[in-house]
Amino acid sequence: MFSAVKRFQAPVEISYDGMRFLITHNPTNATLCRFIEELKKYGVTTLVRVCDATYDKAPIEKEGIQVLDWPFDDGAPPPSQIVDDWLNLLKTKFREESGCCVAVHCVAGLGRAPVLVALALLECGMKYEDAVQFIRQKRRGAFNSKQLLYLEKYRPKMRLRFKDANSHCCVQ
Repeated sequence: MFSAVKRFQAPVEISYDGMRFLITHNPTNATLCRFIEELKKYGVTTLVRVCDATYDKAPIEKEGIQVLDWPFDDGAPPPSQIVDDWLNLLKTKFREESGCCVAVHCVAGLGRAPVLVALALLECGMKYEDAVQFIRQKRRGAFNSKQLLYLEKYRPKMRLRFKDANSHCCVQ
């Protein structure tokens, strides 16, 4: 059991321009209490699971954290519907709950979850190379070659970028 837990990296917070994300690995029912404590420590209000559910989400929801299931294939880029849902979620969450944190996890927290965070950075105006480096500084080993190609070819529509009265960009 210890060796299985050891191979996972600790959760990492990615903050950029008013957005806060927590990228983490998939907990188990056995590690759920510790996982919930981590979510609470970072002020997570929404958790997005992009892998198949392997644990009971009820204890998380009991703590007032919304759990969304948007699974897609391991190693693959997200389907356009999940991208749309993700960006719409972020637009709403970061406008309505200033300072909140959105957690996202796949199995190891190295592929699908970092891709969604990278898409948010791209939609806020960050360049592809900068977004990848920004995430990899905190999440070593993030992204496979197929995911990198997807991010490189992705053309943001600046869905998270606008100016408000205080000249902030992004979703503030």
